[in-house]
Amino acid sequence: MYGLFLILLFYLLGCLISALIGNFVPGSVIGMVLLFAALSFKWVRPGAVKRVSTFLLDNMMLFFVPVGVGLITSYTLLSRYMLAIIVASLVSTILVIAVVGLVEQKLESKKDSAKNEKEENARTH
Repeated sequence: MYGLFLILLFYLLGCLISALIGNFVPGSVIGMVLLFAALSFKWVRPGAVKRVSTFLLDNMMLFFVPVGVGLITSYTLLSRYMLAIIVASLVSTILVIAVVGLVEQKLESKKDSAKNEKEENARTH
């Protein structure tokens, strides 16, 4: 029960912050970032939210039912803008893949250079 309280508390805090900044970023996203920060700084123990988060993840498909119904009921609106939706989806997918690939290459090159430097220091000493 305490885990559910924590998750809902961070969701509420995220919604409040979102309302204060003009709903530029969804409250659920801000709440997740706040919960992540609290877990990272060890303000909240992972065990406190593990049971509830596992339950929510196991039953995640239930959260997609209202979205699916909303898409079906909004078919006429979606069909009017389908080309724009498809183009935006393709462009954003390609950009995400490219950015993730570039970041991964940078991280791998840093890891390789650190490994080579460590081997070089081991040989000289």
